[in-house]
Amino acid sequence: MAGTGDNRISVNVDTRYLEDQSDPGEHRFVFAYTITIRNRGTVPAKLLTRHWVITDANGKVQEVRGEGVVGEQPHLMPGQGFRYTSGAVLETPVGSMQGSYQMLADDGERFEAPIPAFTLAIPGTIH
Repeated sequence: MAGTGDNRISVNVDTRYLEDQSDPGEHRFVFAYTITIRNRGTVPAKLLTRHWVITDANGKVQEVRGEGVVGEQPHLMPGQGFRYTSGAVLETPVGSMQGSYQMLADDGERFEAPIPAFTLAIPGTIH
């Protein structure tokens, strides 16, 4: 069945600017993001890899691919969630991130869980 993976995994994001780690004079803006992944499907699934596309206000794009998240490959039972916090460093005070997680369901199906685009911004820079 095509398209069954579309709504199986929900992804929620909270972001914050880390002023103490940032250095605007050096074009270094550090953000933290906390992601909650939840399995809303009926089949357990494991997060295998991540793919991020990070874009700053200058249009500079960083692509990040890697195994798991924060060194883990969480295996989510139906209804179960996994939360982690990671970070991104931009050269501008505003940017955006989007991407996907590659998932493997226990029934052998591989599918993508899209991560909707979200904004990284210093408070007060977007009106």
